[in-house]
Amino acid sequence: MAAASWYHRDISRVVAEELLAKAGRDGCFLVRDSESVSGAYALCLLFQRHVHTYRILPDDEGLLSVQTIQGIQAKCFRTLPDLIGAYQQPNNGLVTPLLYPVHRARQAADEDSDGEDGRGGGHTASAVLAGGAGAGTWVSAPIAGRTHISQQLHQRLQEQVHSSPASDFMGFMAEYLNHHLQLDLEALRHGHPQLRHLSTALVTACRALHRRIDFTLAGLETLARVFDSPASPRSPAREQGLLTSDPDLELLLNKISTVNHLLSSLEKKVLKSLQETVSRHNLALPSVAAAPPPAAKPLAVQSFEVKVGKSQRAALTVDVELGTVAITKRGSGSPEETIPQDKILQLIKYQSVQSKVRLVYDREPQRSLSRDFVFPSARKREAFCQLLQLMKIQHSNLDEPDLISVYVGTWNMGSTPPPRSLASWLTSRGLGRTQDETTACIPHDIYVIGTQENSLGDREWVEFLRASLKTLMAIDYRVVALQCLWSIKIVVLVKPEHERRISHVHTSSVKTGIANTLGNKGAVGVSFLFNGTSFGFVNCHLASGSEKTHRRNQNYSDILRSLVLGDKRLGAFDLTLRFTHLFWFGDLNYRLDMDVQDILAHITKKEFEALLAVDQLNLEREKNKVFLRFSEGDISFPPTYRYERGSRDSYMWQKFKPTGVRINVPSWCDRILWKSHPETHVVCNSYGCTDDIVTSDHSPVFATFEVGVTSQFVPKKAPGSGPEPLACIEWESIEVIVKTASRSKCYIEFHSHCLEETQRSGENTSQSCDIPGFLKLGWSAKHLPVLNPILPDLEYLGDQHLLLSIKGVESCESYGECCIAMRSMIGSMAQQFETFLFHRGEETGSMRGWMKVRVPKERRSTRERLYEWISFEEEDAEPAADTPTCPKPPLQRLRYPSRVQPRHEPRPWGDAEPSPAALCRSRPRSLPESAAGYTNPAYFIFEGVP
Repeated sequence: MAAASWYHRDISRVVAEELLAKAGRDGCFLVRDSESVSGAYALCLLFQRHVHTYRILPDDEGLLSVQTIQGIQAKCFRTLPDLIGAYQQPNNGLVTPLLYPVHRARQAADEDSDGEDGRGGGHTASAVLAGGAGAGTWVSAPIAGRTHISQQLHQRLQEQVHSSPASDFMGFMAEYLNHHLQLDLEALRHGHPQLRHLSTALVTACRALHRRIDFTLAGLETLARVFDSPASPRSPAREQGLLTSDPDLELLLNKISTVNHLLSSLEKKVLKSLQETVSRHNLALPSVAAAPPPAAKPLAVQSFEVKVGKSQRAALTVDVELGTVAITKRGSGSPEETIPQDKILQLIKYQSVQSKVRLVYDREPQRSLSRDFVFPSARKREAFCQLLQLMKIQHSNLDEPDLISVYVGTWNMGSTPPPRSLASWLTSRGLGRTQDETTACIPHDIYVIGTQENSLGDREWVEFLRASLKTLMAIDYRVVALQCLWSIKIVVLVKPEHERRISHVHTSSVKTGIANTLGNKGAVGVSFLFNGTSFGFVNCHLASGSEKTHRRNQNYSDILRSLVLGDKRLGAFDLTLRFTHLFWFGDLNYRLDMDVQDILAHITKKEFEALLAVDQLNLEREKNKVFLRFSEGDISFPPTYRYERGSRDSYMWQKFKPTGVRINVPSWCDRILWKSHPETHVVCNSYGCTDDIVTSDHSPVFATFEVGVTSQFVPKKAPGSGPEPLACIEWESIEVIVKTASRSKCYIEFHSHCLEETQRSGENTSQSCDIPGFLKLGWSAKHLPVLNPILPDLEYLGDQHLLLSIKGVESCESYGECCIAMRSMIGSMAQQFETFLFHRGEETGSMRGWMKVRVPKERRSTRERLYEWISFEEEDAEPAADTPTCPKPPLQRLRYPSRVQPRHEPRPWGDAEPSPAALCRSRPRSLPESAAGYTNPAYFIFEGVP
C-alpha cells in the first residue's frame, strides 16, 4: 500500500515550484504538507508559468476542504484522493482543473557504503500508482483526526526512541508497524488472537539477543562456580538445554529469568566468600580516605620574546594574576616598564603582518603611548593577546561577562573505546592552527563535545569527559545537556560559576538513516541561553561514500528542517536564524574528488590548497547547496580520515569486502562550522586535529572560539513618575526580490526579543514579475509599522536584532527570512540595510530598504565591551610615536546589485562622536566577508544591469 504519488510530503515550497516548472504544462499539480498549519496541505498548481498555491485544511471532524476560493462554496471530502479527484473537473474555483500529477521521485535505499555495517535492511520509498491522480490506496497521508492506527503507533515508537542508543530492534518494529500490523489486526477481527506476525517480528528482532544471553549466561555461571563451595551441586543439564534449544520466545524468557537470578545472587555470593577469606586469614582491610579535590591551578607568569623596532630584542612578561605586563630589554636585569592592566587602552593586531601587535596604553595624564612588538610567530602573538584578554576579564569589575571562550570538538570514535587520555584533544594540541603551550591549559567557559560511533554508555562517557577536564584544568565542570541518537552523542559542559547563567535548555535529534527511520545516521542538537545570548550546537553524522554527495546534502536539509531547538516563537524561522551563534559540526562525510594516489602525493607535500579545491563540502557550499553563509576556519591540517588504526603514519584507503575492494580516499570528513547574527563578536582562535589519538580511523578535530555575550540589561536610570521616553524603529521603504513562480500578495512579520509581540506590515504596495521565476515586492512607509522596543536605552538596543519574514497573504507560508542588526541603524537619519533571504536552508531572495532607530537623548549612554579593546588594522601607514592613528574601518554590509548610492555617509552608531578605539575596530579575516552579489543573474536583470 502506497501514498498517492502526487503527494510529496514535506518538501519545501521552492522544491515544489521547481518540480512544477520542470513539468511545464498548464494543469500540472502536486500536494505537499503545509508549512504554516500542522496537519494541513498545500495544493500547488501550475498555470501560465505561475504557481498558484491553495491551502487544504481539515475541520474538527477531519473533513478536508480547499480554502481561499472566492465565490465558490467549500466542498468537504473524507480523504485527500477524493478531494483531488473532484478538482480534476472544471468550474470548481481553481484557475484550471487538476490535469497532470507531478509524481514523487522514487527514493533509493541508503546504503552504508563506508565499511560501517549497515543496520537493518534497505527500505525503498514506494511511489507507484497506476493510472491517474485518484488511483491507489491512501495510507500514509497524515489526515487530521483520521490518522491510520499503524501511523499513530509508528509515531509513538518514534517518540519513545527519540534518544535511544543503537538498536536494530527499532528497525524491525518499524517494519512491523508499517507492513504487518494490519495483518494481525485483520486476524484479530476474525477471532484469531495469536498475533502471529508480531511473534515472528519479535523472534527475528531478538535473535541476536539469544546469542548474547547465551554467552553472558555461560560466563556468569562459570564465575558463580568459582565462588561455590566444593560441595555445591551443579546443573549441567539445565545449562546445556539453555544453550542448545531453539530460539523461541518462551526460552528467551527463561534465559532472562536465569540471568536475573544469577546477577542478583552473585554479588552476595562473592561478598560472603571474601568475608570468609578475611576472617579465615585474619586480614585487616585498609581504610581508604577520599582524595581531596584538586585545587584550581593558578596561571603561571608567561614570558614572550619579541622584537621592538628594527632590531632590538626584548621580553614581554604577562602576569595574569597580578594584572601587569612588563617590558624588559635583552641584557637588562630589571623591567624597563611595567604596565598595569587598567592602563592598557587598546591592542591592535596587524593583518598584513600576522605576528605583529601594537599596544596602546596610558603613560601620563591626557597622553597615551603606542608601541609595536613583533613575535616569533602568529601563534605566539595570539597567545599573548589571549592572556591579556583573560587578564582584562579577571580584573574587570563587571558582574556578568562580556566575553566567553567556547571549545567545540568532534570525533568519530570508530566504535572503539577511547584512550586513557584525551589531553591533546581537549587542549587543542596537534596539527593545524593549534593552541600555544602558554595558553593550552587555560580552561574554556563552555566545552561542547560531539562524537559519532561512540560505543560507550551515556553516563560513562559524560563522567569520562568530566574526569578528563578535572585532571587537566582542576575544575569540576557541570553538565548542561546530553543528547544521544544511537551512537551519536553531544555533551555540553560549563564552568560551575556559569551554571546559573544557563537557561532555556532544549535538546532534539533527527534520524537520517535508512528511510529516515534509523538513527545510525542523523543529528543531535542542544540549544540554550547564556544570559541574553542564544546558542545552538548541532552534531551530525551524514551519509557515507564518495558518491553520496546529494544524499549528504539531503541529510543536511532534513536536519535543518526537523531539529526542534531554540525559542518556540521562532519555530517558523530557518534554524540558522534562531540563534545568536550556531555551531554545526560532526562527521559530515564529504570526500575529496581526486584520484587516491594524487591525494596521497599532495598530503606528503602538505599541499592542502590543491585538495581543498576538490573538497566536496567546499564545492557544495560554493553552489549554495549547503551551509549558506556559514564560516569555517582555515584548514592547515591533513585529512582526518581514513587512517590505519594504531598509527597516524599511513592511510588505510582500501576496504576489502565480500563484494570487492572499496576505495575510501583520505578526506576532511570531520568539520566544524558556525554562523552568527550580523554585528556580533565571534573569533575562531584554533582549528586543528590531534596526532596522538589513534584508536579510531578518524582523528579528533577541535576548534576554539572567543564569543561576545550580552547580559540581561538593567536600565541605569530608574523609572520616574512621568511618561517614559520611547525608542522607535521607523521604516522609509522595503524592497524584496524572492525566487518564486507565485504572484501572491505578501506581508512582513517582525520578530525581536526587544518587542513585546510580533508585528505585521500591510500588504505590499508594488509588485512586478517581469523575470520568470522571480517576484519583486515593495512596501512604502505608511504600510510598514513603527516598532517600539520595550527599553529605549542605547546600550540595550545596540545588542538587539530584528528577524523579518516575508509571508504570502493567501498561504501564510514564508518566502524567506532574514536578520538585521540594529546597532548600525541607530541614529536620527535613515540608513540603508541589505541582506539575503533564507528559508529551510536555501537562499530564496534578497531584501533592502531604509530604516532608522531613534533613541531618546537621555538614554544614549553606553560602554565599551571587553572584547572591543582588541582591534584589527592593515599596516598602511606608520603612526605617530606617541598616539595611535587608526584608519576608519570600511562599512561591512552586503553589496546589493544596484547602482543606487547611499543617501547619507555612514557614521558611528548612536549619533555620538566616535572614540579612537571605535574608529580602530574592524573585522578579523577569520570572519566571513560580505558577499559580492547574488549568484543568480536574474537578480541583476531587475536592476537593469546587463
